[in-house]
Amino acid sequence: MEVHHHSHTARKKWTHYFWEFLMLFLAVFCGFLAEYQLEHKIEKDREKQFIKSLVADLQEDEIIIQKNITGNRANIALMDNFLTIVSTPSLLKEQGNNAYYMARVGPRIISLVTNNKTFEQLKNSGSFRLIHSNEAANKIMEYYNQLPQITKLEDLYFEEFAHYKTIASKLFEPTVFRAMENEDGTIKREANNPQLRTSNPEILKEFGLYIVYMNGTIRSIAPMEENLLKTGKDLINYLKEKYHLD
Repeated sequence: MEVHHHSHTARKKWTHYFWEFLMLFLAVFCGFLAEYQLEHKIEKDREKQFIKSLVADLQEDEIIIQKNITGNRANIALMDNFLTIVSTPSLLKEQGNNAYYMARVGPRIISLVTNNKTFEQLKNSGSFRLIHSNEAANKIMEYYNQLPQITKLEDLYFEEFAHYKTIASKLFEPTVFRAMENEDGTIKREANNPQLRTSNPEILKEFGLYIVYMNGTIRSIAPMEENLLKTGKDLINYLKEKYHLD
């Protein structure tokens, strides 16, 4: 009778399973590290691209803000002179051409419109988390938090301007205003010394009061814009140095 011998598979030692587990763990862990490093690099690259774009926006702002400051300072001086003329009957009679010119040009201000494209993208898309430096994030917020304050004062100015125009309609001849307009939208002085429609002292005092109000608001806006300009320049230099931008 034949005897069949059953074959037996040799049992692996526990150390064999340990090394298999360890190798599998290391493979998964290394894959995780590689993926983490890649994601970290992508985020760092995106952060730097956002900073480059932000710096470009700030450099555009610098030109815009400087233009506004120059215009506002000129308007402050012009409105001061205008108030002197409006408050002095003899000057009103002698300098009708200046009164009409200042009435048109003096109140004109340009609203501050900055380039907030990158900042809004960072804020609205949740990408602000890419700015890993708290110091950098705080400096960026310090700059952009100044803008609503300026906008609020501009809104006040245009409310005052609406009242100013209502009173001006009682004082100035519309045909003279129209004759002062150049084709390109600029204003020229009327050479024939035009006179006001009325010299009523009460109307002139009310008109002068709104000149004071408006000029006071511009005087508040100008230093805020100057501070914004300085903050922007400092921020540009800081970001260029921190992120090693050319």
